Formats: sequence, structure tokens, C-alpha cells
Amino acid sequence: MTFSPPLSEIAAALRLADTGAHPILADVPVDDILAEAGRFAAGVLAPLNRAGDREGVAFRDGLVSTAPGWREAYERFAAGGWTGVSAPEAHGGQGLPVMIEMAVQELWNAGNAAFAVGPMLTVGAIEAIAAHGPDALKALYLPKLVSGAWTATMNLTEPQAGSDLALLAARAEPAGEGRYRISGQKIFITYGDHDLAPNIVHLVLARLPDAPAGTGGISLFLVPKFLPDADGEPGIRNAVAAVGIERKLGLHGSPTCTMAYDGATGFLLGEENRGLACMFTMMNLARLSVGIQGVGVAERAWQAALAYARERRQGRAPGTPGPGPDPIVRHPDVQVMLMRMASLVAAARALCHACAHAIDMSRAGPEPERAAWADRASLLTPLAKAYATDVGVEVAALGVQVHGGAGYIEETGAAQHLRDARIFPIYEGTNGIQAVDLVARKLALGGGAAVTAVTAELAAIAESLGRSPLDSRRTMQAPLAAAIAELRAATAFLAEAWAGGRRAAALAGASAYLRLFATALAGGLLAEGALAAGNGAAGGAAFAKAAFFAQTVLPEAQALAAVATGAGLALDAGSADVLAGD
Repeated sequence: MTFSPPLSEIAAALRLADTGAHPILADVPVDDILAEAGRFAAGVLAPLNRAGDREGVAFRDGLVSTAPGWREAYERFAAGGWTGVSAPEAHGGQGLPVMIEMAVQELWNAGNAAFAVGPMLTVGAIEAIAAHGPDALKALYLPKLVSGAWTATMNLTEPQAGSDLALLAARAEPAGEGRYRISGQKIFITYGDHDLAPNIVHLVLARLPDAPAGTGGISLFLVPKFLPDADGEPGIRNAVAAVGIERKLGLHGSPTCTMAYDGATGFLLGEENRGLACMFTMMNLARLSVGIQGVGVAERAWQAALAYARERRQGRAPGTPGPGPDPIVRHPDVQVMLMRMASLVAAARALCHACAHAIDMSRAGPEPERAAWADRASLLTPLAKAYATDVGVEVAALGVQVHGGAGYIEETGAAQHLRDARIFPIYEGTNGIQAVDLVARKLALGGGAAVTAVTAELAAIAESLGRSPLDSRRTMQAPLAAAIAELRAATAFLAEAWAGGRRAAALAGASAYLRLFATALAGGLLAEGALAAGNGAAGGAAFAKAAFFAQTVLPEAQALAAVATGAGLALDAGSADVLAGD
């Protein structure tokens, strides 16, 4: 099926997030940027999506090649300046807000998620190098990355380490003149090698000889595939290479490589033994970008399911005249699935843009307010990453269900959306890790002020619903108010449990709590959008999604709160009998 870029929905989410006394997007031609990005996503990337899934990538003689048409698409992507949307103007970028970066990334992912993940990592590397690189490295590498002439990767994972970065064993030996020799192996490296660009810049975590154990002994290094020559062009081949690629459930068009470093020349970013803090500059933006991946694939799955439901005829729907069979879109059960898909996509999109807006305000808002906005961005990042990626999987799974048997076979493309989306809750920090981060670190931001500010704003939205002259808007108040009450009670319970040393009990309920928090916040954002929308077709659609979410998704808050506060006791009630080994 064809992909129709949801430009009006994205624009509405952007403008809803960007409200207040100091709007970030005031001078940004949002509609023009989205229109051009939509044309590229629908006209160039989307037609390659199925081919990339079927053809995959090839690994021959130590070289990785992408599917037919991908190299040409990437050349057009780079020529369009899309890699530098949010990059610093000083290095050739456009310096646009992160909200715009996330908006166009949604379109790339809806068009072709396996393609989009490559440029996404380059955007994150630009952030890390700009923040922590010495001036010489910035001058040499950033213009190439910002222009899209070269690409970049993130190299964290090792076979023995997985998500536990304290176990990293890759080594870095000082080699004089500001250079280091990097040795070791990294796995699961997205776009670790490919044929889209002549050089690849790897950001690699490794340990110096005298580094302390644990995460406090990790340093970050820039390791290019080819060392630039005197003219800044790819010169001598560095001692880093892909030694294999993974055969994966989804994202077949994206090469996932095992990388071997054999004394490769690298350059330090930031301070010695402070590499994890430097890498998190890249990872935090990448986590929001992964949330947007979930939104993009969910949007594509929703569009495919709706189109199929309008065409597929089966059975008789209640109250419809004529001999039948009727399009399945008229059946109430299918309507509920489709509306759940639509409302979840809208909710995840709103949450991601709320996070992006907080990042932008932390950088460009009034100076006295930036610290509070930074805390909000930190609070919302695990919510956006985990919730939006879970939504991506759920919506894609519902898309298969709407297609029925046709969804279970590959010809319709519904199965690809589910296969592609399944990695999103896993990489860039599993959603369980996001929940731990939320409970263990983020609830305490500003002495709890960050959470309190969000819940207060949600309460204000609920009060606004109650004052609405429209009965339809007022009906959303009670579900939202109930969800806020559950959120406040669960927050108090987990904060007290963590502070009181009952950390196992707090962490047992962390994932349910994250979902509860995100559900309440997303419900409030959708309700706020419904209040702001007009009475036209777009406003009616915004209200319909918000109302459906309020009546069918927000009630889940009660069950989530019960799990968030009771999972620890449930584990204590005998789980050892089930989980213990021999």
C-alpha cells in the first residue's frame, strides 16, 4: 500500500507541545519542512521498504552492501540536507529545534524504518562530538557528518556485557600525539559497515590500561573506518572491520554488524574515564529517536490496517442494510481495534514531542528556566522511549489482527511492521532499563519537583475539561482525574519504597509504573489537544482519538497502579518456587 504522510497530525502535535510564553517554533517554517520531508519519505523511502525487507543486506569478502536502490536514496537524503536538520550551524547544519528533527525522523521511519536508523545514529554522534570533541576533531569530522557525506555509529555492546556496561573489556592503549590503539570486539552495531558513504565514524567505548573497574573506568573514542588524509578525505584504512552481520527478525535492510578492532587508531572524546557521560549525550537523543521509530512504524501499520479494513468484505455488520457482505471497517470489534491503534499513535506522538520540546527549552529557553526544563527532559526521556516503542509493537500487532490471515503472510506487509517494531523496546536500553532509570533516578529530580510539576499540569488540564461548555469534552475529565490520582498514589509509594531501602519492591513495579505515568500524561496531552482543536474535520478527529483514549485506555491506570504498588509483594509470595534453579 502507499504511505500518506500524516503532516497535519504531526504539525498539530508540534504546535500543541510548543505553547507558552517562549515558543521555540515561532520562526520555523514547520509546514514547508514537513511537506518536503513527507514527499521524500513517501516518494523515495517508502517504495524501498519492502525491497529492503526482502533483499536484506549482503556480507561478502568483509564488505557489507545494502539492498538495490538504497545507495541512491541515501545520496538524495544527504543532498537534501536532512542529516543536518538539528546540527549546529557553525558546522554546516540548519540548527533547527529537536522537535523538527523528531518530526522528520517520524516520517523517515514511517517510510522505511530500516533506512532511517542509520541517519538517526549519525545525528546522535554529531551531538556527542559537538559537545565533547576537541576543536581539531570537530573541524575535521563534523562538516562531513553534518553534510551526510560520512555516517557514524555507536559501539557499546560486547558479547559478555550486553546492557551491563560495567563489564566492557575493549582496550585503549595510548599511542602518543593524542592517539590511542583500540582493540576488542563489539556486537549488534547498527550500520557498522555499509556501502552508502565512503567513510564511517565509530564512537567506541573502551578502557585505558589504568582505568578503574566498572562504569567509572570507561572512555569514549572516535575511530574512523578510514583515517582522513591531508585534504580531509578518506585515506589509510584503519584497523577496524565488520567480521559478520546478524540475521534478524526485522529491519532486514539495516546492517547489524560484529566489529573487530585490532589496534585501530582512535581519538579521545571528553575526559579519560568519563566516556559513559559523553556517550549519554548521544544515547539520550537516540532514546527519544527510538521512541519516534515506534511512532513512525505504528503510523504506517495503522494506515495499512485502515485501508485493508475499508476494502475487505466479510459478514454482516449490525444495522447495515443490503445483502452484504460488508467492509470489515463497519464491524464494532474491528472499529475498536482501529480506534485503539489511532489513539495510541496520537498519544505516543504527543508524548515524544513533549519530550523534544523540553530538550529544546533546556537549550534555548529563558536562562533561569533551563535547569527545570533539563530535568523535565530527563524525566520524559524514559517515558517517551518505552511507551512509544511499546505502542509501536502493540499497534503493529493489532494491524496483523485486523488483516486476519492475510496479515500473517508476508504479501500484505503487515507482518513486516510487527517484525520491524519488535526491536524498538530492546535496543538503546531495554524498556525495563528505562523503567529502572525512571524509578531509581528520575523521580528524585529536583527533589521530586519535576514529577510534581507534570502532575500539576495534568490536573490543570482536567480542570479545564470540567469547565468546557461542550458535554463531549467534559466526559473526559473523570477518566483523566482518576488516572492522575492513581499516578500520584503510585509515585508516593515508589518514592517512599526507594528512599526507605525497599528497592526490590520499587523495581518490581517499575515497568507498570512507567506505563501508568505515560498513559496518564499521554491522556492529558490528547485531552489538551482536543480542547485546542477547532470544530473542523481535523478537530473532530483529534477529539475522537482523545475521547476514545479517555474512555478505553485511561481506565487501565487503576490496574497499572495496582501492579506498580503490589508487584513486589506478589514476588515475595512464592516466586522462588517457580524461578529457582535445580
